[in-house]
Amino acid sequence: MAANPRIAFIGAGSTVFMKNIVGDILQRKATAGATIALMDIDAARLAESEIVARKLIASLGVPARIETHTDRRRALTKADFVIVAFQIGGYEPCTVTDFEVPKRFGLRQTIADTLGVGGIMRGLRTVPHLWAVCEDMLELCPNAILLQYVNPMAINTWAIAAKYPAIRQVGLCHSVQGTAKELADDLGIPLGEIRYRAAGINHMSFYLQFEHRQADGSHVDLYPALKRGYREGRLPTKANLATRCPNWVRYEMMMRLGYFVTESSEHFAEYTPYFIKDGRADLIEKFGVPLDEYPRRCIEQVEAWKAEAEAYRTAETITVKASHEYASDIVNSVWTGEPSVIYGNLRNNGCIPSLPADCAAEVACLVDDRGIQPTNAGSLPPQLTALMRTNINVQELTVAALLTENREHIYHAAMLDPHTAAELDLDQIWSLVDQLIGAHGNWLPAWVRG
Repeated sequence: MAANPRIAFIGAGSTVFMKNIVGDILQRKATAGATIALMDIDAARLAESEIVARKLIASLGVPARIETHTDRRRALTKADFVIVAFQIGGYEPCTVTDFEVPKRFGLRQTIADTLGVGGIMRGLRTVPHLWAVCEDMLELCPNAILLQYVNPMAINTWAIAAKYPAIRQVGLCHSVQGTAKELADDLGIPLGEIRYRAAGINHMSFYLQFEHRQADGSHVDLYPALKRGYREGRLPTKANLATRCPNWVRYEMMMRLGYFVTESSEHFAEYTPYFIKDGRADLIEKFGVPLDEYPRRCIEQVEAWKAEAEAYRTAETITVKASHEYASDIVNSVWTGEPSVIYGNLRNNGCIPSLPADCAAEVACLVDDRGIQPTNAGSLPPQLTALMRTNINVQELTVAALLTENREHIYHAAMLDPHTAAELDLDQIWSLVDQLIGAHGNWLPAWVRG
């Protein structure tokens, strides 16, 4: 094994995300000398990321090396780790299309990148590119670990495992650790004193345990405090209510299901049929559902990056702070053998017996020099299993469409989506899918376009 790892970053034009991930990796002693091969098809954005990466190295005083490539195969050659963070079709035209076409039918969305008609379309245009990365990896770096940060996470992970089972992969999200911090803040308890266990599917994992560590080594169940706080109107806190999407949706679902979901309220509102309904403005207002949230966020991020990019170009050094992403934990643990625990998305394989064996499950994983080893989470409470299955149906049919190139399964996936089915009839769903396919054009595979 080489003295230092080679890490290929595919989609490195996502400069802020690249900065966080690479900054985390370079702050670790064992990986401070890594070779980072940045790759993006956009040469201008790649150049911006190179500037930031080189200033990270200078600021930290580490011996890492930076390469830049617009050729993916050059970046992947002999890589030990492959990080993927791209968005096929970008905000314009594809994200705009995913929102604007459904609006013609009265179907409104919040994020539309994971499930629903927007998530289905994103999966259809994204998975073939991930498969192309896998094909190159088998030839150029067959033992590398793929760290996949692309949505729709569950669809992507499922599709990779189905077609390229030899690829060592994990889908990574920050919702489990991020929501744990939110709940700790709501309760006024330091995050370091919280112990939790979660399991499910990406964006629909639930905390099966959420506890407060005591000085004597015992643990106190925090669910009674969360439920009491919501009933009494103290939770979510005023600080949370000031955010763009207060957590009323998730607290309400906790009261109905008994468990708190790990993904945000804006996401969860469109994974279920309960919160976004035509003619029910009262529901939108009561639960603070931010319709069209993702397009607004994209526009804000683009504007913020313009100012931030200029600051990076002129600054001699860059302040580097640790993020809460898992990538550096994985790289360090695999490279050194020092164990860590993450939450990752992998083929279920019985980790959650109540869910299909071939679906993508999100569970706690042990990571060391043997790789990423998912733990057995056991069967879930039946109400959680049932709710997840409504989302798994959509994922399964989208993956089936991709694997078999059967266009009919795209319509089946949309037909079974909880939010879409609650709003539209069958003729509307078929017409909507037709219009989305037509609007996306060449961003979709040829077999989809017909």
